[in-house]
Amino acid sequence: MSAAAFSPSPSPALPAPTGAPRSVVVVGAGPAGLTAAVELAERDVRVTVLEARERVGGRTRGIEVAPGRWIDAGAAYLGDRHTELHALLAACDLKTAPTEMTGAARFALGADGGAAATVEGRFPPLNAVALGDLFEQLEELAAAVRPDAPWLTPDAERLDALTAADWAERQLPHPDARLFFPLFLGEMMAADPAKVSVLHMAFYLRSGGGLRYLNAFAGGAQQDRVAGGAHRLCERLARRLLAAGGVLRTAEPVLSVEQSDGEVTVRTPEGSYRAEAAVVAVPPLLADAIEYRPGLPVRRAGARTGRGCAVKLHLVFPEPVWRAHGLSGWSVNAAGPLLSTVDDTPPEGSPGVLTGFVTGAEAHRFAALSPAEQRAAAVAQARRLFPVLPEPVGFHVTDWVNEPWSRGCYAALFGPGDWSALGPTLTAPHGRVRFAGTETSTAFFGLLEGAVRSGRRAAAELLDN
Repeated sequence: MSAAAFSPSPSPALPAPTGAPRSVVVVGAGPAGLTAAVELAERDVRVTVLEARERVGGRTRGIEVAPGRWIDAGAAYLGDRHTELHALLAACDLKTAPTEMTGAARFALGADGGAAATVEGRFPPLNAVALGDLFEQLEELAAAVRPDAPWLTPDAERLDALTAADWAERQLPHPDARLFFPLFLGEMMAADPAKVSVLHMAFYLRSGGGLRYLNAFAGGAQQDRVAGGAHRLCERLARRLLAAGGVLRTAEPVLSVEQSDGEVTVRTPEGSYRAEAAVVAVPPLLADAIEYRPGLPVRRAGARTGRGCAVKLHLVFPEPVWRAHGLSGWSVNAAGPLLSTVDDTPPEGSPGVLTGFVTGAEAHRFAALSPAEQRAAAVAQARRLFPVLPEPVGFHVTDWVNEPWSRGCYAALFGPGDWSALGPTLTAPHGRVRFAGTETSTAFFGLLEGAVRSGRRAAAELLDN
């Protein structure tokens, strides 16, 4: 996708296709794009999928940490409410494995990242009344959001103009609540509180099933992982696409989408692809970088839409040695780079994998370090948190902030004013072009479930014409 400038001039009214299209080009081979592509191809539509990367998977990515044993460098978790994702996994003959959380947690909440406390459970050793008030206020905000149309929420204009950082400054008098709030937001949304609106924060929590569900492992949104890695879902979908007669082309970034004479022409550096309709299933910042002719009447990304601020890293050990010491591998830390860690050891029990999340503003700082500096900083902090750790036998960093064909992870972050500007047209077609991607789903926005639902919606809209 090029960095073409967005044309603000209104486009002429474009006719939508009448009847189900016989051919479709899908832009993006992540979970949303491939879900749409398979739904269409298995209904006898000729489908061509164009992907900028040299792989399928989008914001899922697998890393092989031992022969035949994979972990997730991108999207990973799912819960029992993720019904569309569960159904798709079953259809692709993929299983899930529970997230391992047995044992005590570690919390290093001093500003200097000093001594860590060992705590049973996951509630941080901070003022319980202050944190209870924080969670209650967040739950009230989320409960007030209209989940299907957050821009129509009562008081939406004010909530959309206010940053989460401004809200915290006004609403959280206790220092413990102000300390924990950005850590919580980084874990939940990979967000810097200064960069997202209160409306987006509240909507994200409501869309994902509520604060408690999103934050929970057992019984929550992080209960399970895809056995063998979430990237396998896209690999299986790609196989189904090809088996149904579809075409998949990788390493072909889309430059433009043109509509004329009852067809769509999608251009890449390698050539042009014509079809009766198109589905653009890439993050908003990438969708905005495509040149549309006629131009889009409204941007796909708002003036203050930001990248999800996440770097995910993995420290690999021969065994998960922390388990033998009664520790779960879970930690929360006030000082970076690792703002949280989790045990991501494969279900077979080895090698031991401690996954670190570097989120929010810290992600930008960490991403700017050299590989040697990244490893040194991460290993040093992990050993402060878990003194039993030996030298890691493997170290992997996935920088989603600067990944050119993702522009951030977990999902795009809607800044002040974005929901008011984007919301009403989030899923609106542009003539023969439909849009998909987890950011177009008002249910489970930012999650794998949202991506799958958006792909199914886009395909159904075309098939039901």
